[in-house]
Amino acid sequence: MPSTRGTLDWTLAADHPELLAPPVAQAVASIPGALVTTIDPTLADTAALCEAYDVDLGASANCVVVAAKRAGVTTYAAVMVLATHRADINGVVRKHLGARKISFAPHDEAVGLTGMEFGGITPIGLPDDWPVLVDDAVVAAGEVVVGSGIRGSKVLCTGADLLTLPGAEQLTLAAPAG
Repeated sequence: MPSTRGTLDWTLAADHPELLAPPVAQAVASIPGALVTTIDPTLADTAALCEAYDVDLGASANCVVVAAKRAGVTTYAAVMVLATHRADINGVVRKHLGARKISFAPHDEAVGLTGMEFGGITPIGLPDDWPVLVDDAVVAAGEVVVGSGIRGSKVLCTGADLLTLPGAEQLTLAAPAG
């Protein structure tokens, strides 16, 4: 039976900076109860992770980096949504950021700007001036599995913990997928 923690062995994230991307290791102290676990990096993608480690898909929160453009200015933001939900990027997120045009940030830009590996990007440790938009369902989920900045590990924290990050806001961003 899938669960939030699955079959993974979790330990305090602050005690294991080697399991985190450098910006995540620096910022994880802002979430005192955050836990970390190692995973097979080939299983970092949500569906593979949940299947291999018996993690509930509804406890996996994905971080999507978007590029919002208006009047020649690009603003980057992180959108946190449960794996079971679909974010309204072109509607709610675009309007909230005041953008004329919005898109997923290109792979190279997302990696370069965050200092994290693609497939492991997390809101923990993002630049302080980035908005971090957290869907209501992520907050309501309680404990959630998020990226660690690298593909070889995952972080466990609460959705409410994500609201303590710089630039974090709670919004209704998504609806159940399907």
